[in-house]
Amino acid sequence: MVSRVERGWAGHFCCAQSCLFRRNTLLEKDGVYVVVSSVGSMIINGELDTVGLGRYYETMAFFSDEGDSRYHDIDVSRQISFKSEWEIAEQDADDKANDMHETVVLELSKKLEEGSLTTAST
Repeated sequence: MVSRVERGWAGHFCCAQSCLFRRNTLLEKDGVYVVVSSVGSMIINGELDTVGLGRYYETMAFFSDEGDSRYHDIDVSRQISFKSEWEIAEQDADDKANDMHETVVLELSKKLEEGSLTTAST
């Protein structure tokens, strides 16, 4: 069974402190740790800004840093591939972003159960 912990800090993105929407979910099965991270609704200089090219929200996933046995934060060199939607181009879409995050969590939980996780192509 996959364990799941919701955490109170952003999992990725260098400007996450400026994002009003942040989710960080840690998944674990048999010593394999996965972080699903979503950010969005970024405010820069009092204005809503994109978090990437043409998107206001994004979700990414990574294997954890194998050297981090306390927090199991991300290893940016080990991004995980998934098929679910990962970006939203519209503003004020927190509900959709939350659903997007949950969908990725479910997809990767299933892959963890199956042992079929892969890293993203470089």
